[in-house]
Amino acid sequence: MRRRIARSAVAALAAFALACTWVKLNEGGQAVRVAKQGEAASCEAKGRTHAQTTDRVVIFARRDPPIQLELESLARNEAALMGGDTIVPAGPIESGRQTFEVYRCAK
Repeated sequence: MRRRIARSAVAALAAFALACTWVKLNEGGQAVRVAKQGEAASCEAKGRTHAQTTDRVVIFARRDPPIQLELESLARNEAALMGGDTIVPAGPIESGRQTFEVYRCAK
């Protein structure tokens, strides 16, 4: 009986951890928007940033939505430090990593 309760508790904790995001936007990152390819064509390119987060918790694979939110938050925070106000994903998420183009669109 105790083992069953312990296993249930571990499973519940793992499910909770898989659904959570741990990256928070800083003040500068809150001013950076995520755009789609082509939406930043008239903006000044500031460079690229690479974001990485964990895609597994112990042996469990995390779902894509929390991973995507974390990667975007990391990239937005970094873009603000680079003087950018817009990021555009430069490719797909691969093993918890993604590259973003950083732009300055506000005049």
